[in-house]
Amino acid sequence: MTNHSETTGSFENDDTARRELLGEESAHDTQVTLRTPAELADALPYLLGYRPEDSIVLVALHDRAGRGRFGGRARLGIPASEEDWGDAARQLAQGFVATSERRGNRPQRLIAFFCQEPSRGEAGRDVMLRLAPLADAVRAKCSDLDIPVIESLCIADGRFWSYSCGAEGCCPDDGTPMGLPGTSVLAAAATYAGIQVRGTLRELRARLLPWETGAALDQEVALDSAGMALVPRILDDTARAAVAEETIELAERIIGRFAAAPPVSGAHPADLRDDELLAHDEAATLILGLQDRTTRDRAAAWMEGDEAGPALRLWRALARRCVGPYREHAAAPLTLAGWVAWSAGDELEAREAFAMALGADPDYLFARLLHQACNEGLDPESIRRCLRTEREGRAPEDRGEDEASDEPPTMAEEDAGTVTPAQGGAAARPAGAAGGRRRRRTRASQDVDGGPRRLRGDDGRSRPAGSPPQPPAAWPARPGRVRQSGTRTRAGDAMSDGAAAASGRRETERDG
Repeated sequence: MTNHSETTGSFENDDTARRELLGEESAHDTQVTLRTPAELADALPYLLGYRPEDSIVLVALHDRAGRGRFGGRARLGIPASEEDWGDAARQLAQGFVATSERRGNRPQRLIAFFCQEPSRGEAGRDVMLRLAPLADAVRAKCSDLDIPVIESLCIADGRFWSYSCGAEGCCPDDGTPMGLPGTSVLAAAATYAGIQVRGTLRELRARLLPWETGAALDQEVALDSAGMALVPRILDDTARAAVAEETIELAERIIGRFAAAPPVSGAHPADLRDDELLAHDEAATLILGLQDRTTRDRAAAWMEGDEAGPALRLWRALARRCVGPYREHAAAPLTLAGWVAWSAGDELEAREAFAMALGADPDYLFARLLHQACNEGLDPESIRRCLRTEREGRAPEDRGEDEASDEPPTMAEEDAGTVTPAQGGAAARPAGAAGGRRRRRTRASQDVDGGPRRLRGDDGRSRPAGSPPQPPAAWPARPGRVRQSGTRTRAGDAMSDGAAAASGRRETERDG
């Protein structure tokens, strides 16, 4: 078996997937040297921060003073159809290497892991044999990029096998048993360093998935009632600001309620307790109110300090209440949950929440921008700065308005760079770039071609700025779904522009 006696890497405290180590010293003095496939298999959950399921994982190795050191990680779900394995292998290898090269730290070698539990009637060895073509495809795609895979392991049913073993009789046919979790030297060192393994991705996602219990029907009825009451008001320009204020005030009360509740140990019991603290009609009102983009952006300001924890719990609880035909509405609370988690340094939950938001609504631009920025390992501080400025500087007359202003641009507007509303996907000017001072916007602001900016109506067609919003041709196709016309408020600009600046892109968000 290859690398049985070779030092393949030194364990370091890096729990951010797909991020390259740029030569920084370890955050602690303890380092563990891994020499065997058994030690590598035991290390995987600590490298990722969770136990992967149905996953292909690539881990980069870099030569530092004659010793291999772990770099970035990349994970991709194993496609159910074998016909898709070749595309998955190419996507994973090319995407991982491209991301590493953009960060100036191309991997020199790779370790590949293939993790999947047996289905009914299968044994672990059957999984290993079935995934062997996928392992060959990944190795070939990495080799095409001139990066060798020096070890390739299959982990299934509490055992592991090496696809890189070429020695006769070296590896048992039934695989090598994994050690008991938490009993290895690596586990002890990780515990000492404060590194935690958070279970599986399935357990993490369960905190954000819609209810499938008997209470889901009651929540759906509450959402129907709230939709009939709130959607016409949100679509009415004169009533929309009042709905926003009511939504924010209700969210503030519930966040205070969550904060005052006694702590509960365990994720599942804590979520059940939060569900009990949130009434069906309250959840429905918040879910519908957050479909307004500017209201969502104001809610995103609860991102740090004592507010962040209760706010994250509320967004999770609301995501669980987006039941039945309202599942698409989960994009807003899921994006807020991902944003607060990312702002607090939990990139694992952030990425999963953003991915689930895009699963609920693939066109949800803000989730896409944040997901990209988080995956690129960017600093969320630029977005936090925008939100702090807007929160501190928002005057009562500014709420829900987008009128002409004679005030100088806010710090958030300056950070966001120059806006090009008609060019979705155009590159954003980085925050702080020369000449990045932004012009004051008015309702009749100019488009890039010098003419009046044209807005999108509910039917998707552009209309001249300043024209009255057209009534929808029919009630929204999805219950309570709000398709707004008109311009964004400054708070909405700051939030979306800050995300675009962080991700290096700027696009026009058309509906929340």
